[in-house]
Amino acid sequence: MAPGGENNVGMNTGLLFPGQGSQKPGMLHDLVRHRAVEESLREMSDILGQDVRALDSEEALRSPVAVQLALLAAGAGTARALIESGLEPVAVAGLSVGAFSAAVAAEAIPLLDAVHLVRSRAEQMEKLYPVGYGLAAIVGLNEPQTAKLVASVNSKERPVFVANINAPRQIVIAGEIQGIREVLCLALGSGARKAELLSVATPSHCLLLQPVADSLHAQLQSMNVRDPKCVYISNVSARVVRTAASIAKDLADNIAHGVRWHEATSVAQELGCELFLEAPPGRVLTDLARDNLDRMQAWPVAPEDFQRLLELAR
Repeated sequence: MAPGGENNVGMNTGLLFPGQGSQKPGMLHDLVRHRAVEESLREMSDILGQDVRALDSEEALRSPVAVQLALLAAGAGTARALIESGLEPVAVAGLSVGAFSAAVAAEAIPLLDAVHLVRSRAEQMEKLYPVGYGLAAIVGLNEPQTAKLVASVNSKERPVFVANINAPRQIVIAGEIQGIREVLCLALGSGARKAELLSVATPSHCLLLQPVADSLHAQLQSMNVRDPKCVYISNVSARVVRTAASIAKDLADNIAHGVRWHEATSVAQELGCELFLEAPPGRVLTDLARDNLDRMQAWPVAPEDFQRLLELAR
């Protein structure tokens, strides 16, 4: 069902940016046709020294480096198109690597710096844990229940951690694959409706990736981070951050800490957001908002709905 444009009164709008796992082949060839999108893709291609659209092939997307850069391209380009078309977002929030697109949308960091940070982040993740690690989702258990199961399996040989709280009963865990599989079996035995591995080959959002966070902190010291032009909601704290230093800290730290996504979107709603628009390529964040936040409208930004969504928001 497509959003309607009958109401002439605009809605307070938040922009959401998805993380790794939402990628799909052809994602950069299926963005809205808009000058701002083309400029963003061209700018990223110049920085990378290759056509950024080449990163969305099925083969390329096997690498977290291509995945994370493609998500940045889709998110930053779509946000620029919306904002240049008249949208004034009340708040921005990005899940995991989506936080870099959110920071670009809030004009807290230039796209140039975001590209360098995301490429470095992904390359280090891939180098640290090339095989045998990943993420999994558990649906139907709450955070304390999941944390208890994780604690029963976690060990030096098989490290497992609670990572993202996507919804009150949708929890992501991270760590060594065999340890994750043990937790998934326990979860299904404890009443989980679903417990499955995700298409992410690195243990994001846990202490295993603290070396990457430390590296990002050092890189951000020499970058031009500014106070955001709109509300930016932190991955780590699920709270509003208003200063350049706080945004730099969140961008660096989120890779080694869990993402409290449900709380982040709840905060955006408390701040007055009535509508969420999710940047391509997926609709996972849209569905999470619809399923877990009362009276919240949410839509993925598909090319065919671009103008209607602008009318709804403005």
